[in-house]
Amino acid sequence: MIKSKVDEEDYWHSSKFKAFTFDDEDDELSRLKESRQAVNNIRRLVEEDDDEDDVERVSWSGEPVGSISWSVKETAASSQRADREPAFPKISTDTPSISRSQSGYSLSSLFKGKPKVGNFQTFSDALTDSSVRLYAPELRKPKSEYKAVSLERFRTLQDKLLLLDHAIAAHDGNVITAVLIYLKRTLCKEVLFRELESRQTALRHFIHYLSETQNQRLLLELHRALGRAEDAALLQYKEHLSITDENKRRDFLKNCLSLPFSAEDLAHVQDHYTLLERQIIIEVTDRQAERGGKVEIFQKFPRKALILNMPLITTLYYCCFYHYAESEGTFSSPLNIRQTFKISEKQYFVTALAARAKLKAWLDVDALFASRNWLGFTRKKSPLSFQRVVDILQKNSAPTHVLQDYVALVDDGELRLTLAQKHKCHDIVISTYRDMKDRQLLLGYRGKVVRGSAEERKIDDLLSNPQIRWKN
Repeated sequence: MIKSKVDEEDYWHSSKFKAFTFDDEDDELSRLKESRQAVNNIRRLVEEDDDEDDVERVSWSGEPVGSISWSVKETAASSQRADREPAFPKISTDTPSISRSQSGYSLSSLFKGKPKVGNFQTFSDALTDSSVRLYAPELRKPKSEYKAVSLERFRTLQDKLLLLDHAIAAHDGNVITAVLIYLKRTLCKEVLFRELESRQTALRHFIHYLSETQNQRLLLELHRALGRAEDAALLQYKEHLSITDENKRRDFLKNCLSLPFSAEDLAHVQDHYTLLERQIIIEVTDRQAERGGKVEIFQKFPRKALILNMPLITTLYYCCFYHYAESEGTFSSPLNIRQTFKISEKQYFVTALAARAKLKAWLDVDALFASRNWLGFTRKKSPLSFQRVVDILQKNSAPTHVLQDYVALVDDGELRLTLAQKHKCHDIVISTYRDMKDRQLLLGYRGKVVRGSAEERKIDDLLSNPQIRWKN
């Protein structure tokens, strides 16, 4: 029975059979030459122009670096396949083996902000931030047309693997990825995964290629086949980003708790689920209160955004702003949030201080610093430097009499004087010059206060006081 051309192609593409040759003794040498020639031709594809018209041509788009919009358009008469593969980014072959800590998935980012900008980063941002990718694709300016290389003659598994090994030896990411695209199309998954396991360089490129093309299904199968349970779990967990309904996302996260995460990552996933569950409850309650129009704070300070899917610290700030006085037994209580998610004293203090200062609730601000010693005396104590406290209060337009109380608590005398001058805390400046017994500085400062003010009168009283022994 004569096989059709399609059957014949399937026969050879299965890689389960080896082509017969009359020159067995020269077979190995021939394969080596063909593999080297193919690899060299692929390298030239990205290095030089070729204007021949009788070959398959590959066009490169001018999309930005890192974009997956690059595409390879193959139009050769010899290959009429329907499936089209995206172009491959050029990446280094010297990258060390991928570890979970180097992946783009940082679960702790859910609960942390971006300290360098003083803002809070959502977990979605952390997962999609291109700055944390292990590889940085590079692509030179597009050229008009390049000569393509047909890999169809490499039909047996042995020839294909030999081709891949030569591509790896060439240390060119484009070549490796081009060969991997061909192997992905012509080998069954089980064989491909098995062979990549022993070729870590090719495996890294293949994982990156699947990530860039967003082939999550195949990437998940690859991780499972290689026994990378934690990587597979993290990849599944990432799917929550595509779920827009908050209740469905919460249920998805709950199911993720049964995945084989490491102990540390499992704790983060548990916190993520608990936080979203808490946010849903708070959002429903606050939306009703806002619409009811009977809760004063929602009327004076209307909400600008929903609390759903916000980071932990943003949620804490929200609760410190709208629910500060609530008892610890309620879900929206800042103290409950602090206890549930084990927020540090310093982080809680900074967040509460910023929220209450924003509301101009100066009594609440003072209460944050209240501390009693063993004798029962009250004094101000802060996990932050008082210089930082003054900065936060000033940014929230604290009045001078409030700023003055905290400027006076700065330990360093020179810094305290500088801050007092900057924020017009006149009493501190006047008292400092008096303690320095510097009459000239006090006279000079007299010209900076309002004429006829209490501060001017205080300076005049000091200058006329005969009991003070001025040094100048």
